Amino acid sequence: MSVRGECFGSSSFKGMQMHILVIDDEAALRQILSSLLRRAGYSVDVAGSAAEATAKLVRGDVDVALCDVRLPDGDGIELVRGFKAPGSSIETQFIMVTAFASMETAVEALRAGATDYIVKPVHNEELLHRLAQIEAMSGLRAENKALRSLVAGGRALYQFNSPAMQQVDRLVNKVAVTNSTVLVTGESGTGKGVIARSIHEQSPRAGFPFIPVNCSAIPESLIESEFFGHTKGAFTGADRARKGLFTQADRGTIFLDEIGELPLHLQTKLLHVIEDKQIRPLGGEQVRSVDVRIIAATNRNLEGMVKAGTFREDLYFRLSMFHIHMPPLRESRGDLGGLIRHLMRSNGVAGTAEALEIDPEVDDILQSYSWPGNVRQLENVINRISILADDGRITLLDLPPEISRPRASSEGAGRYVAAAGDLREQLRQAEAKLIANALEDAGGDRRLAAQNLGIGLSSLYRKLEDLANVRDV
Repeated sequence: MSVRGECFGSSSFKGMQMHILVIDDEAALRQILSSLLRRAGYSVDVAGSAAEATAKLVRGDVDVALCDVRLPDGDGIELVRGFKAPGSSIETQFIMVTAFASMETAVEALRAGATDYIVKPVHNEELLHRLAQIEAMSGLRAENKALRSLVAGGRALYQFNSPAMQQVDRLVNKVAVTNSTVLVTGESGTGKGVIARSIHEQSPRAGFPFIPVNCSAIPESLIESEFFGHTKGAFTGADRARKGLFTQADRGTIFLDEIGELPLHLQTKLLHVIEDKQIRPLGGEQVRSVDVRIIAATNRNLEGMVKAGTFREDLYFRLSMFHIHMPPLRESRGDLGGLIRHLMRSNGVAGTAEALEIDPEVDDILQSYSWPGNVRQLENVINRISILADDGRITLLDLPPEISRPRASSEGAGRYVAAAGDLREQLRQAEAKLIANALEDAGGDRRLAAQNLGIGLSSLYRKLEDLANVRDV
């Protein structure tokens, strides 16, 4: 199966539309070329003079300009030279079009920074072929740039054996070969990002970019620009045009982690992208088509957020066309022993390829602990004790206090268990248990948990911080 689309006769890749500006003083030629290019699947704009072309080029959203050499108010080659001068942020590629064919003119245009040169009368097949070549090269450069910006994971995956995780694996295998939008839910640390990447790598889009985005890490004022890009001058400080993350992910996959943190007005724009497969850069006038698969993830209760009016119901239904829920580690204990040994083999004895050994009592503690932070917490603990291990052997002394403390209980499924002590201590533990239960019942949604407890969100955060400080003592 291929998603590359047809070769010529229409846009060579059926992904993001190239935006083309036709610059010519002949209205009839502008109309003919515009009609041809639109039929071929391109986004098209026109300009009849150097001044009009300059006003449209400075926005920075033109991919290719078909530019006449002779213009009523200037020279097309000088126009190219101005936009291709050192320090210019404009990435537009120019194809010069002229009826005055000569080797000198062609050389001058190329030296000025033009990409190619066509002689009037323009032959349709030749023009589409030149544009397809530029499109293919531009797509390859954009893909390589996006891939270089990603941090390589490089971690070997563990093959889970528990029924719950085998069901997850089955769902991943089924949905990967489709273009369906996917929603991955689960507690923090369960591996939602690993699942998203696995879906991409098993899909026909595997040869194209996988762009992970943490929605909670982008300031709200910048999210639209980050997602959809912007033109030069779109806002204060936008000194150059920028392609957004959806453009970088064209023909590939964009992974929207922490989707529950997306503001409502951006939820509306994301819904339009899913439905129309089009984006509009901030400050731009042209709508661009994109071919992007969306995988979203959250540890929040989106259904509860829909009821509370903080998440759009129609977007929720769109995202959850195919839903994969990641079970917490405490619900797949059959995998725990094998996962611990897998992570220990991955760490090994410092400076060698030798596997770490573990004392039996340490193994019992690790396998009986509730792991509220799931696989991420387990991995962090294994990394820590691997560093502390002497002579390649992990002992009780290497365990962090929160793991080795005897009042931690595996039967509580991550809940706090009250221990003997004075009244203050017992009250603190009872409060901690109530908060932990409320968070679990709310699916990790702290706002909903605070509502269920009858306290303000800020009060809940303060209590969680106080409890964390006590546990660290």
